[in-house]
Amino acid sequence: MQLDLDAFYAQCEENANPSFKGKPVVVCVYSGRTEDSGAVSTANYEARKYGVKAGIPIARAKKLLEAVDAAFVPMNHPYYEQVSERIMEILRIQADVFEQTSIDEAFLDVSRRTALSFDSARDAALEIKKQLFTQEKVTASIGIGPNKIIAKIASDESKPDGLTVVRPEDVTTFLSRLPVSRIPGVGKKAEEKLAHLSVSTIPQLSSLNPTALVETFGKSLGAYLYRASKGEDEDPVREREQPTQLSRIATLKQNTRRVEETSELLTELAKSVSDKLKDQGMSCKSIAIIAILTDLSIHSRSRMLESPSSDGRLIEAVAKQLTQEFLQSNPEAMLRRLGVKASGLTKQAGQTNMSKFLTAQ
Repeated sequence: MQLDLDAFYAQCEENANPSFKGKPVVVCVYSGRTEDSGAVSTANYEARKYGVKAGIPIARAKKLLEAVDAAFVPMNHPYYEQVSERIMEILRIQADVFEQTSIDEAFLDVSRRTALSFDSARDAALEIKKQLFTQEKVTASIGIGPNKIIAKIASDESKPDGLTVVRPEDVTTFLSRLPVSRIPGVGKKAEEKLAHLSVSTIPQLSSLNPTALVETFGKSLGAYLYRASKGEDEDPVREREQPTQLSRIATLKQNTRRVEETSELLTELAKSVSDKLKDQGMSCKSIAIIAILTDLSIHSRSRMLESPSSDGRLIEAVAKQLTQEFLQSNPEAMLRRLGVKASGLTKQAGQTNMSKFLTAQ
């Protein structure tokens, strides 16, 4: 299976702000030069109907949506990471082998648990979709195929909230009607080069002499394109390396800049981070706080530890000190959400006393 969360950032924003439901939602990366300077990171499907897509200027997106009630929000990556972590944990236990490829995509090898039955795999995918919507209120598109390339192409087949199953005997027919742009990794430049070879569809690509592809794209990419055009892929689903950081973030009971009103939440977040580190047998080299203000701006402060640790009391102490320092140095800041992040993760080698952390930034 290949699973792709639909317009993930926008879905997160809709869940955080129920008033956005049914509206075009545009997640933006603001440059800060002017009110509208910057680019669109992603947009929900309501916004895409008006031509809004990733990469276009924010000003252009606002012009396209000027006649409708649309929501434009700054990208809140720490929040999306938190939601993604929970979702990936749900997916991980549904797979024989799990491979997360981005914040919103993953491959699941389900060969053993389905006994190679595509019907069973389809049932499993439906259960996964149900679980994601019940627990996290998100939809995803899933492709099921005999290998990663076919699964990836299939997951793009019917967005949003799609499910496409391609059995081995149907691979050639499935690919026969698709443009070359549907092959993972084929962007505009590759399309242009293929156009010079009179290739615009996957069947046309599969009929080329492999030598022509190698001469045009080089040995590695040329061979990949030829195999992909025939639906061939021997790359297994594989566990990625251990994460280099993890974080937990939550909304305060009320907006505040009083340190004492952040204490309870920071204790909970620090414990959650500590528990997660211990579950994974990891320690961290650095602790950071993530401060999201009432204007939705995102700030962080971090501190290196003298030695790697997963001690919840240490993480809590550092987080509370960083929060106090942040508020003291930003007298106008009003906190809306707070997060605690552990980074520089290493395999656990022992505990660190809570007094052992550096006071220098």
